[in-house]
Amino acid sequence: MASLGHNRCDVAIQRKAAVRLPSASATAQGAAFTLDALSFAGFAADGSHAMALLPILEFPDERLRTKAKPVAQVDDALRALIADMFETMYAAPGIGLAATQVNVHLRFMVIDVSEDKNQPLVFINPEIVARDGVQTCQEGCLSVPGIFADVERAERIRVSALDREGKPFSVDADGLLAVCIQHEMDHLDGKVFVDYLSPLKRQMVRSKLEKRRRQAAPAGAAAR
Repeated sequence: MASLGHNRCDVAIQRKAAVRLPSASATAQGAAFTLDALSFAGFAADGSHAMALLPILEFPDERLRTKAKPVAQVDDALRALIADMFETMYAAPGIGLAATQVNVHLRFMVIDVSEDKNQPLVFINPEIVARDGVQTCQEGCLSVPGIFADVERAERIRVSALDREGKPFSVDADGLLAVCIQHEMDHLDGKVFVDYLSPLKRQMVRSKLEKRRRQAAPAGAAAR
């Protein structure tokens, strides 16, 4: 998040260079990473995990529309990926990151809305079991860099999930944390926050991002 004072959820100020992890399942169509592949990626010879920045998918990448599947097993491979996601989120910088955004289509996400980035939260197979009230928050997204818009969400929610050890827990959230949880859970359902905008505004966002990418592309790549 760029600034907690602006209530911006999942916001990126500047993307750092991402290190792509190898995946046995990756194809020319860009298939998602599998945990089998990730169980070997990023580990040193002594078995310790060397954290890495992951590439973040950006709108309108169709992979962001994939509905994530439930996590079947919480193991060391998943915990290593969670560590990489926190590293990626903090570096971006952001306050939340869903697995879908790093092209892993399983239902889990990481969040830290604290000012000092010292209250990491992990939600595996999250489910909103109660909601109440309405709030409007200006949101941004690491997958839609530089774009912000007001989105209406529940003001208070109760969420049930598993933690990084696979233990069930529930939490009552309001304010920014409630917004961030709902924002990230949208990603797991194949939604991005610009879906709440009008078709015209969504097209404007798409055009703005495409123009920015063209301007950022190397001269040689543009010529091709």
